[in-house]
Amino acid sequence: MVVQPDDGAAPHGPRPTLPTIIQGGMGVAVSSWRLARAVSRTGQLGVVSGTALDVVVARRLQDGDDGGHLRRALAHLPVPDVAERVLARHYRPGGRAPGRPYVPVPKVSARPSTSALELSVAANFAEVWLAKEGHDGVVGINFLEKIRMATPSAAYGAMLAGVDYVLMGAGIPTEIPRLLDALARHEPASIALHVEGASRRYSVGLDPQALTGGGLEPLRRPRFLAIISAHVLATHLAREDATRPDGFVVEGPRAGGHNAPPRGRLVLDDDGQPVFGPRDDADLARIAAVGLPFWLAGGYSSPELVARARAAGAAGVQVGSIFALSAESGLRPALREEMLAALAEDRLEVRTDPHASPTSFPFKVVSLPGTLSEPTVYEARPRLCDVSHLRVPYEREPGSLGYRCPAEPVDLYVGKGGSAEDTVGRKCLCNALLADVGLGQTRRDGYQEDSLVTLGTDLDGAAALVAAEPSGWSAARAVEYLLGRP
Repeated sequence: MVVQPDDGAAPHGPRPTLPTIIQGGMGVAVSSWRLARAVSRTGQLGVVSGTALDVVVARRLQDGDDGGHLRRALAHLPVPDVAERVLARHYRPGGRAPGRPYVPVPKVSARPSTSALELSVAANFAEVWLAKEGHDGVVGINFLEKIRMATPSAAYGAMLAGVDYVLMGAGIPTEIPRLLDALARHEPASIALHVEGASRRYSVGLDPQALTGGGLEPLRRPRFLAIISAHVLATHLAREDATRPDGFVVEGPRAGGHNAPPRGRLVLDDDGQPVFGPRDDADLARIAAVGLPFWLAGGYSSPELVARARAAGAAGVQVGSIFALSAESGLRPALREEMLAALAEDRLEVRTDPHASPTSFPFKVVSLPGTLSEPTVYEARPRLCDVSHLRVPYEREPGSLGYRCPAEPVDLYVGKGGSAEDTVGRKCLCNALLADVGLGQTRRDGYQEDSLVTLGTDLDGAAALVAAEPSGWSAARAVEYLLGRP
């Protein structure tokens, strides 16, 4: 039996100016509002995952909003008409009938509909509001540069809820500081959109006044932390006011989820995993010389390594896997318990798969029976792309965009101008990661979407915790462990 979450309301001690521990923003709803709230109540930085929250919240509402948490949060959205429309479209009292598929939500695009924007704003508001409920700790939200078509509306929703930090990686987030500045003033804001084969500039944006009707007080602008892997990018981002973040998370190749590919020519080992070398280690002295606070991530899951990071000039560390395996994690309990059992027996395997993600970034995959990590399970899944958060725009002709994803049916992808070679081994992360948190789609033919779980390859901290806490641990206990507290 695994330990249950601690739902007490009192914060644990005073809030530091800068956190020592950042809980990573993992997966689709693995870094749930419950997890972020639990970490924030300890005085550290709890982070919700901002990936696909429109889909997550719509599906939770269609499942009946167990506990009424989303409805409680949406009652505080400062644009009541938006909350009412979102609930009318998606809330199903009592939940879906057994075996009934989730109703799809609008796909992210360069020109989102009003209903898509309203759902995105409301969903991100609700997740952050719930994470901040009942304490005065700090809460962050993590976005991916690879899903930037969703970023303006998602960031605005999080800011309406008073989010304290925005973190972003999986790309070069040069435009985010300016975006946050504009959204805090409720001004129209846009960011450039990378379009394959583009003959002109494209962008995606949001007009807050048009969406809300105006009349809202200016928002507090959150701090922005850029997730990077090299000192060169730190120097580049800090060079100008318009691109300068408030700090960096310096992520090494042992971190979970997506990782920067190895520098130079890609070399695979005998197990088909990318080989990382000294060139892939960030120069911490040069990052420190930039003069902004930074946290180290990917391989800092013990109190000794936290101390070492701080001795190297870091404000602290970002840690994911031990929180993904904690009681408040959004992972389905059965998946979490299976991984804890494997960890306790020293047989939990995490591979860096260079092909799994449609983004072309290497992706860490936990080898678990019955998940897409098994070739037979992967081959049995019908190829389709219906959530579509990782699809990318391409120019069909000037001013006209199409969208494609290497994980969609091969003939469709090739018909849209893609290369068949790019589809080999690609897995539908959107559907799989939703299945990880109990929100997997049920197809009309009865097919249930399978999971694909990610963790970092540094399991030392998790192994130490499972040895000390065989029944599992809470997020607060994970923080105590990292800070060297008995």
